[in-house]
Amino acid sequence: MDKIRAAIKNIPGAEVSVEQEQNGPPTDPPVNIEVASEQFDDMIKTAVDLKNFLDSVQVPGVEELKMNVDLASPEIALTVNRERALSEGVSSAQIGMQLRTALFGNEASKIKDGEDEYKIYVRSNEVQRKSLTDLLNMTIRFRDMASGQVKSVPISSLVTVDYSNTLGSVQRKNQKRVITLRSNVLSGYTPTAVNADIANAIEGFRKTGDDVTIKQTGEGEQQAETGAFLGKALVIALGLILLILVMQFNSMSKSVIILTEIVFSIIGVLLGFTLTGMTVSVVMTGVGILGLAGIVIKNGILVIEFADELRSRGMKTREAVIEAGKTRIIPVLLTALAAILALIPLAVGFNINFVTLFAELNPRIFFGGDNVTFWKPLSWTIIFGLIFAFFMTLFMVPSMYLIAERLKRPMQKQYGGKWISFLGIPPAIFLFIPLMFITMFRQKRKVNARRRKLANDKGASESFVGSWL
Repeated sequence: MDKIRAAIKNIPGAEVSVEQEQNGPPTDPPVNIEVASEQFDDMIKTAVDLKNFLDSVQVPGVEELKMNVDLASPEIALTVNRERALSEGVSSAQIGMQLRTALFGNEASKIKDGEDEYKIYVRSNEVQRKSLTDLLNMTIRFRDMASGQVKSVPISSLVTVDYSNTLGSVQRKNQKRVITLRSNVLSGYTPTAVNADIANAIEGFRKTGDDVTIKQTGEGEQQAETGAFLGKALVIALGLILLILVMQFNSMSKSVIILTEIVFSIIGVLLGFTLTGMTVSVVMTGVGILGLAGIVIKNGILVIEFADELRSRGMKTREAVIEAGKTRIIPVLLTALAAILALIPLAVGFNINFVTLFAELNPRIFFGGDNVTFWKPLSWTIIFGLIFAFFMTLFMVPSMYLIAERLKRPMQKQYGGKWISFLGIPPAIFLFIPLMFITMFRQKRKVNARRRKLANDKGASESFVGSWL
């Protein structure tokens, strides 16, 4: 793209825009600035001044700011001399219709060929249409209703010619006139960073008129809307998952522990993108997180469900969670490896031509392509999340399970009911964590006091003295 931009730069009279092929639905330009106002003169002056100001600032990454309105479109205005037309007995409508017929044509008849119908238009030939002299020398033939005679009057004697400039078009958005400044982003820059620099530059710009508004829209605004939608979808999905988990385990603490795996997987996604320096796509990364949630939750269910099974057989909680982690490491590892290995070809853009593989025994393997730009963020999101969540499943989930089981009864006793378990649901978990530490310290003091009190009692076992229950 950089070579193409350099080769076709500064072509007179041409507006050239170079961008990569976009897969998926069409989007607005990466840089899109809207200048809106009801006062047309103020809006035009502000838009022109803003374009000149940003061009002088030279924000890094901006290809070239272009306006969607041509402010210098040449125009030829023909004004009817009403007094002369009235004296000749010609109306303004007749003059306008004569010029329109010459330039654009007038439907004279139709021809039908079976079920098809073709319209016949009568207009001047191309040479006459492009010659102002020929248009003005056309005569209007009409019958004077006063004398009954047929008259022929040249158009040049009935109109005055004015050469001027006008606007190519005027666009409206939300019932307000809008002029848009747009641009692509050069290679090596991200639209988010470029728009942030432009926003800082616009803060030092003085606009004309109080009614004029300047707003940055385009791809960034669409990404914000998509991100908000995916955020709502994630919250609704987590709510439904929590409801199903509570119905399955009949326990709020176990359900929250399983849901925290999603948080750990998102941390892994952010760490992966940060360490590799990859660009985050709001849409595909968000979809990848939604798909990742189902996989990591299944891994947490495997560990906790097996730990409950071992405890029901009489095994102690600590030994049960350790054994559950050791036993379930194989299915969790196989699930993560299967998903990671399946997504690596999509993540690196591995391409193979199966037609030539079987026809010519030549697979024509290559890496990259346009599709990898679209699917790469989704693939790496799931890969990074699974790698990080795998270790969290083996260490964090058993640890939280053990802490929850030890603190369940003390917290219910201290705070008077099972309602305290509902504080484990985000965002109330930020209140739940301090309460958990308070209970832990108080329970530790009770254990120490019991140990001092029963220190000389040889009949008291250590399991009773140090019990959290």
